Amino acid sequence: MSSFVFHNKCKNELMYRWNIHKALLLTLCGALITTTATSAQTDSLLLTVDRLFELGTQHSLQLQADAMKAETANEQTRAARSDRLPDLQIGLKAGVLGQPVVWQQGLTHPTRPNSPDWSQNYVVDLVQPIYQGGKIQGTIKKADIEKQLVRWQTATDRAEVKLRLLNQYLNLFTLYKQYEILERNIEESIRRLHDIRRLKEEGVITNNDVLRSEMQLTNDRLSLQETANSITLVSQQLDIWLGQDERLLLIPDTALLHQAVALQTNEEYVAQAYNNDPEMMIRYTQTELARNDIRLTQAASLPSLSFYASNTLARPVSRTLADRYNNNWNAGLSLSYTPSSLFKSNHRIKEKKLTVQLYQNAEEQQQQHLRIEVRTAYLRHSEALQRVEALKLSERQAAENYRIMQNRYLNQLTILTDLLDANTVRLNIELQLITAQTRVVYTYYQLMKVCGAL
Repeated sequence: MSSFVFHNKCKNELMYRWNIHKALLLTLCGALITTTATSAQTDSLLLTVDRLFELGTQHSLQLQADAMKAETANEQTRAARSDRLPDLQIGLKAGVLGQPVVWQQGLTHPTRPNSPDWSQNYVVDLVQPIYQGGKIQGTIKKADIEKQLVRWQTATDRAEVKLRLLNQYLNLFTLYKQYEILERNIEESIRRLHDIRRLKEEGVITNNDVLRSEMQLTNDRLSLQETANSITLVSQQLDIWLGQDERLLLIPDTALLHQAVALQTNEEYVAQAYNNDPEMMIRYTQTELARNDIRLTQAASLPSLSFYASNTLARPVSRTLADRYNNNWNAGLSLSYTPSSLFKSNHRIKEKKLTVQLYQNAEEQQQQHLRIEVRTAYLRHSEALQRVEALKLSERQAAENYRIMQNRYLNQLTILTDLLDANTVRLNIELQLITAQTRVVYTYYQLMKVCGAL
């Protein structure tokens, strides 16, 4: 078992929270410089990961489209179930009745009997299916399976949306931490410049060191402004995805890096993926749908049995043409069978069986793909954990190296270039550590997505 836990000292945590507020104010100032006064950001929002997922899935256009597909599938299921209900037809025929002609002998001696000029016919027919060879039940099951397919596709899309939101959220988190590091580096550069100017006044060093330090400070301030602008842009993109005001400045929750999660073995994650991964569930469901299509095809070669009832009210009497109403009703069973379907459906049934084998093959391919994905995500997460530990050591070494170089420079035992190089190395290590820490979080959620737990 291994776990990823980021342990920061209380002092660093308090400093981080204080610097976050300072970063927010400076970011607002940067936004005021680079944009018009009317579009300045005035509000901020502390956003947790749970709230991120809640708002992101609620306002995702992709998931809204999936919801429409789910409702369509529900209606298809209701329509399939309605086929079990009886068919009721009501008919009305009314019109002018022509003069009948009757020939007494062959086509000679025609007579024109008296008949009414108006005819009416009222019919009510009812047909209740009793047995359709399993066609009705097969159609209902097909609709239910297709509804499950939509549900699993929605789960796949939801995991994709969450991972995309988390990636952008971690980018924003990294930018805030970079802002903090750059701000601290500028404070250090200001103190260093003060010491260098003092040495210059004492005649220990030349003006060249002063100029180089001032140039370095200017570059640091430009990097700080660029980071502030990046925070504004990433926050705006998240605002759009979350359905918030684009001017709202989002602040990530620092508790994200303090979550302790116990990891399982690779094989346990593979078993979870087989049972929970939406893509795997889609393959299983497609195979089930193909098997159901076989039963539907076989139903076409089975007899159909229905109950029928009919009532007819007509005028005039059809046999005597008497201008009177005549009512009759009938009820019974209707049995139909098509022998030709026995040889016509054979090829269709073979086709459906081959389709089942094809989807079973797709299941096996997906299982292989999942084993690769789980193993890759597991190793990448382990790599991220190891990288964090290595960078923590490098951070301590870089800080100690900078301290030594600073003391040596103040005692004129080394040149300014060595001191600036040591500062650059320390800054790069700190930035790499922040990126590595957020990478651990991202790779863990990637692993959860592959296992169907996101």
